Amino acid sequence: MKHALLLFTSLVAFSALAQSPNTTQLQAITQKHVRASYADLNAFLSIPNNAHIAGQMQPNIEWLRRAFESRGFTVSTLSTPTNPLVLAEKPAAAGAAVTTTGSPKTLLLYMHFDGQPVVPSQWQQPDPYKPVLKQRSSDGTWTPLDWSKLQTDYNRIDGSPDWRIFGRSSSDDKGPIAMLLAALTAMEQEKIPQRYNLKVILDSEEEIGSPHLAKTVLANKDKLAADLLLVMDGGRHLSNLPTLIYGCRGITTVTLTTFGPRGPQHSGHYGNYAPNPALRMAQLLAGMKDDDGRVTIPGYYDGIKIDEKAAQLLAAVPDDPAQIAKTVGMASPDRVGRNYQEALQYPSLNIRGLQSAYVGNQAGTVIPDRAIAELDLRLVPESDPVRLLSLLKTYIEGKGYHILDHEPTESERMQYPKLIQVQAGHEMLPFRTDIGIPEDVWLTKAMVRAFGREPVKIRMTGGSVPIVPFLRTLNIPAIHVPMVNLDNNQHAANENLRLGNYVEGVTTWLGILTN
Repeated sequence: MKHALLLFTSLVAFSALAQSPNTTQLQAITQKHVRASYADLNAFLSIPNNAHIAGQMQPNIEWLRRAFESRGFTVSTLSTPTNPLVLAEKPAAAGAAVTTTGSPKTLLLYMHFDGQPVVPSQWQQPDPYKPVLKQRSSDGTWTPLDWSKLQTDYNRIDGSPDWRIFGRSSSDDKGPIAMLLAALTAMEQEKIPQRYNLKVILDSEEEIGSPHLAKTVLANKDKLAADLLLVMDGGRHLSNLPTLIYGCRGITTVTLTTFGPRGPQHSGHYGNYAPNPALRMAQLLAGMKDDDGRVTIPGYYDGIKIDEKAAQLLAAVPDDPAQIAKTVGMASPDRVGRNYQEALQYPSLNIRGLQSAYVGNQAGTVIPDRAIAELDLRLVPESDPVRLLSLLKTYIEGKGYHILDHEPTESERMQYPKLIQVQAGHEMLPFRTDIGIPEDVWLTKAMVRAFGREPVKIRMTGGSVPIVPFLRTLNIPAIHVPMVNLDNNQHAANENLRLGNYVEGVTTWLGILTN
């Protein structure tokens, strides 16, 4: 009798493990448990998280440690010369899905918990670190609501999924972390087994370029070993439909400084005589692109080929050019590719800032002493940042400039008529995972179970994330699973998270973790 009971119990457990909740069940579980998670979200967003400020990251680390340990994870920190990373680990439930090698499949999840700096006076609330629930008024403004309404009024007929939670890092990237915690709690309370080994790596310095990530990953290669890296950062497709992203452009930055007279000179005395560095900078930059927005620097697009299969994948993304134009506020786009998605497959050259003398009430009648241009070059896997910088320098030299890596000396001022300083900044490499690999098939299945439809599949997105060290060191593929609304004001004042995206994010996690 005892053996029969044990056999029956084992069969029941096996049956439970063999079944994955369907779309209706996943969404019902989310609705049942999501309200209880808002307190965690509020508490987490209330902790300042500017990695530039000494001491701000430690309270976040302690909060994360408590949050994951209370859900059965082992939590450790991976030290760096500045702020440590957080690693939370939890093995699969006994009898969970296994790979052909016999070991439970391991998922590595990457998110970050640092945020961009804030200027409180630019926010439409007293404190960017005190989250505020808001509803859009008929005139387009946002009206604060009592936080307690999340417990009583959510899903009313007036469309409360469009309510938003305003606060720094609500979307980028504390919101997705809170969604994961909510899903883990729901699984525990519903007694749904964890099917995979989970490793959650939480970056404390993503917003400052993750300067120590590569070395930290290499030093902890064995600890971080996994089969697939999932990245939960960035926004969904503009349609706000469930989305998977298979690549991110990288970035490298360049500062250009053209030099004129030793100090600003009276434009009446020296106009038409002393060369103006602002005008020279404008001429130099204007020659780098044609009227269609294509980079004119020879060789800049070498190696970029969009074959028929890739073109079909890109064209299948449900972009609406009219909607994009209205959202951005423009009459027509540049024509680097045949559509928006194709444009993202090429390296870009962007002027992100210009400065010379003064404007407005501070403007003076002077010939400036210098002009400064800040550039960012967005990278794709076919483009090498060292090569692009070399091409840029060759182009500048072709315009008659003598390139410096320092302020010009007096002898250099007297010797060279056209002087420019070129300084390379930080870089973050791109990545792209092939659509259709087994890991993609598995993840797509999870998304279909969660939402009853195929996700939007984006080959390459424009943003950059510092995950290439994981891919190169661990030799695993990576796929983005963005969860937040694209119009979230990330990196700017009034960053926000749409409530409906938060709820669907919990469902997304449940779909993945129970697949």
